[in-house]
Amino acid sequence: MEEESRGERLQKALAAAGVSSRRNAEVLITSGRVKVNGIVVTQLGSTVSDDDVILVDNKQIARKPRLYYIALNKPAGVVSTVHDRHAETTVVDLVDIPNARLVPCGRLDMDSEGLILLSNDGDFVHKVTHPSQSLGKTYHVTVFGGPEPSTLRRLANGLTLDDDTRPTAPAEVTVIRRRPTVIEMVLHEGRNRQIRRMMDTVGHPVERLVRVKVGPITLGDLRPGEWRYLDRTEVGSILKDTATKLSGTNTSARGGDNARTSGSTTSRSPRSRGRGDYEARNRSRTR
Repeated sequence: MEEESRGERLQKALAAAGVSSRRNAEVLITSGRVKVNGIVVTQLGSTVSDDDVILVDNKQIARKPRLYYIALNKPAGVVSTVHDRHAETTVVDLVDIPNARLVPCGRLDMDSEGLILLSNDGDFVHKVTHPSQSLGKTYHVTVFGGPEPSTLRRLANGLTLDDDTRPTAPAEVTVIRRRPTVIEMVLHEGRNRQIRRMMDTVGHPVERLVRVKVGPITLGDLRPGEWRYLDRTEVGSILKDTATKLSGTNTSARGGDNARTSGSTTSRSPRSRGRGDYEARNRSRTR
């Protein structure tokens, strides 16, 4: 069991597992019929984690895992993996949810920044990452020089990279700023360091690359290192059958019994850089 500030209240876990209503679960607890990890628990303020074993009348209950859906603004220098013994920080390190077992939905290379989604729901991860789903991913790419219209057309129509015989898939390419040149690119495939390789091929190397959108989900005003729960609408826009998985949830900051969703909560990792440091770091790169 955990401190009350962490985990889930025991009566809520019993209700989520279908043992009884939450009110009746309180009666089970106070009457001494509930054990957690072999110890009788009678205090209603007790909380449990996903790893705790709960017994009612000496019978173990089957618990439904809580599902988490997270949007993170990945800073440069952070790797998009669960574990990497060579990396100081991974994206999972930045999301402080005990025992959530999150995995990133796809990757951003270490030097790139912006939106990355994480979840412990395998169906959701599949929907975001599998090529058959064709979720467009939108990037704002700051490049050296000013690409000509013909170059932009090459990028949009597809081109062959130096180390790949297959041409890139058609993309949406729009210049959204000059001096420096910032290009908005929407890709529907995800090859390794694809945008950087494309821009190198046309002679306009990437200075900065930020992903701002994954399908319908936007980065918004998250600062580097900050994260938030996706709200129910965002999850539903990707996971079409999410109504079943999110039954009983609400859109409060804590979410429902089996899923954690919220449109208003952000959290900042103590390891993330502040906006001032982040901008200063990027200004120094341009000198």
